[in-house]
Amino acid sequence: MHSTDKLSRYARSICLIFAVLALFAAGSPALAQAQQSGTSRVDQLSDDQVMEFYRRAQASGLSEAQVEQAAMSQGYTLTDIAKMRKRMNDLRSGSGSGRQRNQVFADTANGRTLPRGLSRRIMDSLPLTVQRDTSKKLKVFGASLFENADLSFEPNLRIATPRNYVVGPDDEISLDISGAASDSFRLKVSPEGTVKPPNIPPIFVSGLTFEQAEQRIIARLRQAGYQGLNSPGSGTYANMSLSNIRSIRVTLVGEVVRPGTYTISSLGSAFNALYLAGGPNPETGSFRKISVIRGNRAIRTIDLYDFILRADQRDNIILKDQDVIRVADYETRVELSGQVRRPAIFELLPGETLKTVLGFAGGFGEEAYRASITLRRNTDRERQIASITQEQLGSFVPQSGDKYFVGKILDRYENRIQIAGAVMRPGDYALTPGLETVKQLIIRAEGLRKDAFTNRATISRERPDMDRENLSFDLGKLIRGEIADIPLQRQDSLTVLSIQDLREPYYVTIEGAVNKPDTIDFVNNMSVADLIVQAGGFQEGAKPNLVEVARRIRQDSAGVRTNTLQTFRFSLDRGLYMTRLETRPSTAPDSADAFRLQPFDIVYVRSSPNYEAQRQVYVFGEVMFPGNYAITSREERISDAIRRAGGLRPSAYMSGAQFSRKGQLIGNNMQRILEDPSAEENLLLNDNDTLFVPRRSEIVSIEGAVLNPSLISYKTGYDFDDYISEGGGFTENARKNKAYIIYQNGRKDRTHRFLFFTSRPKVEPGSSIVVPFKPIDKAGLSPVERIGILSLIGTLAATAASVIVNLRR
Repeated sequence: MHSTDKLSRYARSICLIFAVLALFAAGSPALAQAQQSGTSRVDQLSDDQVMEFYRRAQASGLSEAQVEQAAMSQGYTLTDIAKMRKRMNDLRSGSGSGRQRNQVFADTANGRTLPRGLSRRIMDSLPLTVQRDTSKKLKVFGASLFENADLSFEPNLRIATPRNYVVGPDDEISLDISGAASDSFRLKVSPEGTVKPPNIPPIFVSGLTFEQAEQRIIARLRQAGYQGLNSPGSGTYANMSLSNIRSIRVTLVGEVVRPGTYTISSLGSAFNALYLAGGPNPETGSFRKISVIRGNRAIRTIDLYDFILRADQRDNIILKDQDVIRVADYETRVELSGQVRRPAIFELLPGETLKTVLGFAGGFGEEAYRASITLRRNTDRERQIASITQEQLGSFVPQSGDKYFVGKILDRYENRIQIAGAVMRPGDYALTPGLETVKQLIIRAEGLRKDAFTNRATISRERPDMDRENLSFDLGKLIRGEIADIPLQRQDSLTVLSIQDLREPYYVTIEGAVNKPDTIDFVNNMSVADLIVQAGGFQEGAKPNLVEVARRIRQDSAGVRTNTLQTFRFSLDRGLYMTRLETRPSTAPDSADAFRLQPFDIVYVRSSPNYEAQRQVYVFGEVMFPGNYAITSREERISDAIRRAGGLRPSAYMSGAQFSRKGQLIGNNMQRILEDPSAEENLLLNDNDTLFVPRRSEIVSIEGAVLNPSLISYKTGYDFDDYISEGGGFTENARKNKAYIIYQNGRKDRTHRFLFFTSRPKVEPGSSIVVPFKPIDKAGLSPVERIGILSLIGTLAATAASVIVNLRR
């Protein structure tokens, strides 16, 4: 931040840069190339070179006068100055190259460039006085005008020459003659104020307007041989323009950020010079009493508030050489904060009031408390506080140092009443004459809804101590005039309940053989057929002549009931016509058509016992006709599926056949099914069962705690231990006695042990031998530690036994 401010000062005092350009032009290849070309020399500079010039400018030690002389002696123009200022502003705002920008911004107060990492540490260690202030304190109104890098008030040098422009020394005039004669002159105004066309005596033009100078020069040219120049019918015409505008020097003194003498364009204005100097000092300078002094006489007093608030540029006059701009000290400043549109520190002139300050701030905010403004004022000994009413705004004269605060209105209503619930228009209403009672409020809300519960309504009322109390009354009697109407007070809230708010939500349920079983909201006068229609109608396998309704018993009884529900059985046809009511309790209607559902009824639609959707089994592998097969009866088994698939192929290996149900492999001995169809392994078929008959596998898999887990070809004479040897043998952490085999058909068999004898399972083609690992010793005990623990346990056991024996004696 410190380096950024420093760069800003050098960017605005751009003359230092051009001094360095002048000093080092001879040694810069880029500048040498630029001097040979017709383009601006500033355009030829890279970001690296601009940064190098910036660093050298800091160490140059030249005064501004020396800087100007050196730059002008090298031929730099005002256009070069404007372009260099833009380059520096771009680097400062971040649009330049990131690498060069970071290097330059790392420049510290000692005037040299540091590595970025070291620079960052130095910046972090700077005192808080040079760090950016992040507190939310008010800013001086108008100060931001001169902090905007995009607003410089520079004159536009590309417009046509103003006819009232006053010509002076160092201006360059371009004169082109065309027609019967052709010629071109570039005339520079000398320090004596004259221009000299070829073969013509000097012509004095200094102090004349551009229009007057043009008339004088053309008149001299007519006398010198250009007869009838610019005269109608002469055929010879002259066009004069200003090809280069001179620079002028103005001085800014007083309470400005950077007082000094500045070189600007002769078209430069007072605002342009103020911007170059950083504007008035926000701490002490006045933004409303800025004097332009010419010839020891103040010719204009600038009030920046006129430009900021009304875009009035009458005070932005064109400056002349040796003009002085003086920024005076402010006399009266006040703070205005709170609920205003532009909280800030404002400057006042004599005769202005607090109403004027409020206008500077844009007026009150939307939620401002306008009845009074709080004032905090410093006295000779202490502070005092006061309240300024709205009537006093136009006459109250602020003093310097006053702090005014506009508060926020309360988050409450002075005349609000509310109505909610079973009325046509619930909401907020104003407590006004004609709307002061409960009955009047209900009428204003366009009356009660039909479902309103009129036996009781409530008013929530705010008591004087801010607590709330509840007032209940019979709304029906109040509406009929049987009891007195109730007056309302501010903040009252009337609630009218609905009868639906006082009961359990009503619904009916339909289940069974319908297309969309569901629970839906109950409506009056609904029949069983209506509910079936809402459920999407009967399924294909529904039995319409067997529909039941289960109903709650709502009446209380003195004794204990054995039946807690009532049931009704109906017979319908596919057209949803009710043919008869078969089960008729005492509360049932006389005819089936008159039966209507009640809240919480459950309707059951049964399925036909002889109806069943198609079920199928998938048979594939080494069968004659693999594919899907429908299950034709409830007694069909695995052997039937194999038979319907055309039997087995010669290559089928039935011992490895796999039977799956719901995605899970069922261990089963399929070979036994072929040998004995009545065997228990011949399971009944279910929907989506899968039977896979493989070919004989010639591979045995060895997995787990062996040295070389692998796949080994099946050998008829090999047993379990032979295959383990083929896998490199057991590892040290193998659980040898827990080894087991997974057969191809999903069955498993483990190692059996009796006393000192171990029986290993038989290995078949396609089997997988699995040797588990020993569990990891989480305690991580060494053998010595284990022996010590076992020894301690043995000692404790012996001691306990000895104690028990002594107790028995």
